[in-house]
Amino acid sequence: MRLFPICLLCLLLAACDSPRQSPTETLGEIESKVQQQDGETWRVVIELPGVELPVQLHLANDFSEAWFSNGIERVQVPEITADGDRLKLRFPHFNNTIELLRSGDQMQGELTLVKLGYEQVMPVSAQRGLEYRYSDSPVPEVNVTGRWETVFTDEEGVDTQAVGVLDQQGSKVTGTFLTPTGDYRYLEGEVSGRKLLLSTFDGAHAFAFSADIDVEGRMQGEFWSGTRSHETWTAVRNFDATLADPYQLTYLKDGFDTVEFSFPNLAGELVSLDSPKFENKVVLVTLSGTWCPNCADEVAFLSEYYDQNRDRGLEVVTLLYEHFEDFDLAAKQGKALRDQFQINFELLIAGISDKTAAAETLPMLNHVLAYPTMIFMDRQGVVRRIHTGFNGPGTGEYYQQFVADFKQEMDGLLAEES
Repeated sequence: MRLFPICLLCLLLAACDSPRQSPTETLGEIESKVQQQDGETWRVVIELPGVELPVQLHLANDFSEAWFSNGIERVQVPEITADGDRLKLRFPHFNNTIELLRSGDQMQGELTLVKLGYEQVMPVSAQRGLEYRYSDSPVPEVNVTGRWETVFTDEEGVDTQAVGVLDQQGSKVTGTFLTPTGDYRYLEGEVSGRKLLLSTFDGAHAFAFSADIDVEGRMQGEFWSGTRSHETWTAVRNFDATLADPYQLTYLKDGFDTVEFSFPNLAGELVSLDSPKFENKVVLVTLSGTWCPNCADEVAFLSEYYDQNRDRGLEVVTLLYEHFEDFDLAAKQGKALRDQFQINFELLIAGISDKTAAAETLPMLNHVLAYPTMIFMDRQGVVRRIHTGFNGPGTGEYYQQFVADFKQEMDGLLAEES
């Protein structure tokens, strides 16, 4: 079936159908809250090494609520601390923080993103009352609506294939890029003249894209992620652009038909698939991390699905690969994730987030290519399929297609007798 270019309506339907405890809310939910309580809109600018990343922040007058917006996405800030003119916005399960000092209509501060073995610190400024993201009156000369065959090239010359799905209404652009390991979630920006600008901040991702569009419609631009990642990219419009089959990228090595492990849960108790809890059950094993927004999208979906289907003989085990080697710190992040999404299945601390090290914990896999990765196991403990990456709700009908395929696969497994 041909998938048509992503559109604003597709994104809106996806957001409105998003699972409970998603880190985002629908426009209706947000508008209801705005009606109940006045607040302020701030134009926040995060300074990356080579570009500015703008994003809108809504802040309740009594500091009881705050959220960032990326198109139709509303990213709630779980923890807000106000002390005089000082404001601290924290995302517990990502372990990231924005600290700001207010002076009249201005705020200055820093964003800190915690990574494996280091921190990224970026200057942040904000101005109250500005309703636009990039500019207040852009005049577009081109329309970028459609699907784009895209290639990202890192500073070592390594290429990554991607598919851009963009929707332009006037000068405003929304959409995302899909890659073999996941999507770049909700992007928002504009076309001004022949230049495309896109960005997102969701508590973990700090992404900024720019591109010039030539007279033949080809894009050439730059992509910044945080303080350390910079890539160039090119794109041509191609309504038939596709990516590799996510079910063919990760697989068991010859001689294996199952996965085996023994990792501690959040209480420090060792858990393995030999436990009676998993006997004669269909088991989903996911490779994840609390720091990973794509993983958060997946775990939000799985949390709801598990609660609705556990009585059919389903168990889910999420292996967390964290930025900390210290168990207590990693377990703290796991508990924050559990509480955020009301998770009732097993969360195990499996190791650090380095993919090479993660692969050593599951030597039966050909590699660990992406977080998240989902392993489907039947009631006999045999691996039936492995899905690499995750197309989240920001991908519109790509997400809807994944959900339909997933439910069909699970219905088949759950219908099988032990």
